[in-house]
Amino acid sequence: MRKLIAFDDDTFDKLKQLARDRMATFQELADEAFADLLKKHGIPIDLRDALRKSARIAAEPAKKPAENGGPTKRLRKAKT
Repeated sequence: MRKLIAFDDDTFDKLKQLARDRMATFQELADEAFADLLKKHGIPIDLRDALRKSARIAAEPAKKPAENGGPTKRLRKAKT
């Protein structure tokens, strides 16, 4: 699938230079950048990643709610 993304000239020139320096294509830079963005937001990038995340969630023990039904609070004694 092809999508059009616009860059200002300076940014595009820097990205082209980075691709040359890393001996990569512009597409490889874009793939890496978008994969990092999805990972940052916790979105699986492929089926294998989704299955790992699902297994990790299923393996976590269920959290116990506080006994009184709300957050615990500490009571401070007033100094007299």
